[in-house]
Amino acid sequence: MIYPLLATLIISLLSLIGMVTLSLSNKILGKIVILLLSLSAGTLLGGAFFHLLPEAIHELGADLALQVSLGSFLLFFLVEKILHWRHCHKPGCKIHSFGFMNLIGDAIHNFIDGLVIAGAFAIDLRLGLITTLSIGLHELPQEIGDFGVLIHAGFSKARALFFNFMSASTVILGAVVGYYLSHAVAPVSALLLALAAGGFLYIAASDLLPELRQEKSLRKVMASFFVLLVGISLMYSVTLIFPEHDHGIEAHQGEIDDCQSGDCS
Repeated sequence: MIYPLLATLIISLLSLIGMVTLSLSNKILGKIVILLLSLSAGTLLGGAFFHLLPEAIHELGADLALQVSLGSFLLFFLVEKILHWRHCHKPGCKIHSFGFMNLIGDAIHNFIDGLVIAGAFAIDLRLGLITTLSIGLHELPQEIGDFGVLIHAGFSKARALFFNFMSASTVILGAVVGYYLSHAVAPVSALLLALAAGGFLYIAASDLLPELRQEKSLRKVMASFFVLLVGISLMYSVTLIFPEHDHGIEAHQGEIDDCQSGDCS
């Protein structure tokens, strides 16, 4: 169990990359926040279409995976409306809804990452290390973008750092659950993958992209679009660098079951 715990601890610490921006003045941060929003939108879209949905479809079938994702999309919309988190119509509203929704979606996604890492280490050390590196490369640009989203949503720098770290820490909880339920990691994580994909698509399409669309300067629009493509490309590059991670857990599910029965040869 020590391997997945150490791996997920390192993954969760990546959220502290936001500390780098704490040294920036509000003026400088205000200029780059639109780029951070673009990066986050790109990583959310890329993560959903290149990682979450393909894996969910592979495990659940296209019909069920897409239905769960659509239900998740609608659920995120309903939660925002019921809790009156979305747009602030009253004077003095300081924190916008998409900051909280981003935290919820990210927490689910990180929990899934913990399940996947635990399942990979249950197979062998090499696959576990490859999986951890793959997820780490995925998380690094996303955590930078997530910090920018929270700042844009109205969080102070300190609160954004704290809540982003708490959301990232769910990867450790996922590793613990995945360790004890490794025989069920694939079906359980597949449902959560579809759920997180719907949430990620909702956040990107409903909250982040409309914010980018309000930009008037053509130069800033083109810069934002370029950074959006960079975020998408980063997520796609992970599938090229670590193709073995895509379906490695399912391919070795029999080995996990044999090992749990006492035959770990």
